[in-house]
Amino acid sequence: MTNILVCIKRVPDSSGEVVLTDDQQGVDGRYVGFTVSNHESCAVELAVRTVEATGGTVTLLTVGSPEAAEQLRDTLALGCNAAVLVEAEPARLGPADVAREIAHVVREKEATGTTYDLVLLGNDAADSGDFQVGIRLAHALGRPVVNGVSTFEAADGNLTARGDGPDGEETYSLPLPAVATVLEGGAEPRYPTLRGRMAAKKVEIETRALSAEPAGANRVRLLLPPPAPSAVEVLGEGPEAAKAVADLFERLGVTR
Repeated sequence: MTNILVCIKRVPDSSGEVVLTDDQQGVDGRYVGFTVSNHESCAVELAVRTVEATGGTVTLLTVGSPEAAEQLRDTLALGCNAAVLVEAEPARLGPADVAREIAHVVREKEATGTTYDLVLLGNDAADSGDFQVGIRLAHALGRPVVNGVSTFEAADGNLTARGDGPDGEETYSLPLPAVATVLEGGAEPRYPTLRGRMAAKKVEIETRALSAEPAGANRVRLLLPPPAPSAVEVLGEGPEAAKAVADLFERLGVTR
């Protein structure tokens, strides 16, 4: 049996044009809608698969605005059992604040008899690019941590995690309880069923307040990369273009 806590975040949908807020501290989601990141969707899928195979529970946690309950409901419909919302104004939070709040929930749950063998997070925040929360959380809880996981198995008190390294696939073995951050690509997230959506509506989301005053991100600003340059070269029309195409293939190193 494996009890898993998956941390998700309400973030702007980045499938469209990315626009920064006026203060350049975050991504503006007013015109694109909100979702959870692909990393976190994969973390949820891996957690649900693990519990289906070993037994246990999947609990969701988010630190953010009351509107984040929408993302909790959507994710509950995928087969998760419970959800916790720590209400806070996202703009006031930095990675250290988020890690502290997650650790606070984990400790309080343990004090009342609910333990989490594994805490999963997305590899990085989709809206601010922060890679810090998983490491900070593991340090606060005194647990081992592995980043950039694609797949994992939890059995016999151990976590076997796999991810891509510079020289190919890397495998890590950690004792449970542990913390892991998940990189998208290792699992195909499922779609919610009608039954799952109906069940999600009945789940009572546990709501909490911040345990301490946030320190903030202390971020200077975010910058958008310049748009990728694009150019079109017309090689010609009809048979007259054949020589130009052959020359282009030669320059590109394309051989028969």
